[in-house]
Amino acid sequence: MEKEGVNYTIDLVYLLKSLYRRLWIIILTAIVASVLCFSYAKFCITPLYSSYVKLYVNNNSFTLGSTSVSISPSDITAAQSLLKTYSDILDSRSTLERIKEKSGVNYSWKELSDMIVSTSSNNTEIMKVTVTTYDPYESSKIANTIATVLPIRISEIIDGASMEVVDSAVPNPSKVAPSLTRYTAIGFLVGVLLSVILLSIYILLDDKIYDEEYILQKYDYPILGKVPNLLNTNNKSYSYYSQRTKTQNK
Repeated sequence: MEKEGVNYTIDLVYLLKSLYRRLWIIILTAIVASVLCFSYAKFCITPLYSSYVKLYVNNNSFTLGSTSVSISPSDITAAQSLLKTYSDILDSRSTLERIKEKSGVNYSWKELSDMIVSTSSNNTEIMKVTVTTYDPYESSKIANTIATVLPIRISEIIDGASMEVVDSAVPNPSKVAPSLTRYTAIGFLVGVLLSVILLSIYILLDDKIYDEEYILQKYDYPILGKVPNLLNTNNKSYSYYSQRTKTQNK
């Protein structure tokens, strides 16, 4: 970049060498950031637990309003479309209100909607409903309540439709979030990136002259002479100055 007729250049080789000399700072910062992120995930974030129930869409034909639809067991695309319809029914306010009342939980229907995820299991006619809460037993309780309420709601809305429970929900003591490994890795990467940025800014703004090599690399000026360090030297030629200075300081 150019400012007031003076050209400033960035020597990438010099910058990389300077960063390499401060590699211990980068590693130390990354370790500290990793420990902080790990501690935050371990002690400050409430863990989440999931439980799921699997339901089979037992339906060859049904009537939705005035439209009759037939589905063959091999028509996976049509089955997936039917699962989307069932998922929308599950996510409706009236269905969630029933689930809330039957399970006895204190969540609102909107909160329940955020906790429930329904998907197709391996692109089949099996509907997998996963419930995630702060308690593994509560997650399984809500999931099993869904397995009871949803088939009734679907039969009320869609003529001839039915669902069968493939797998009931069981409490899973293994937490699904937060991931300690993920948080630790993120902390390490953030520590490395932050330290490299700050060190790079410090190096680029540092205008101190450390040796003649720095002058040759930084500026296009010849070196006419070098002033030796007379106070801290083992050279006998300059020992007189070193001893005299020490005597005067006393």
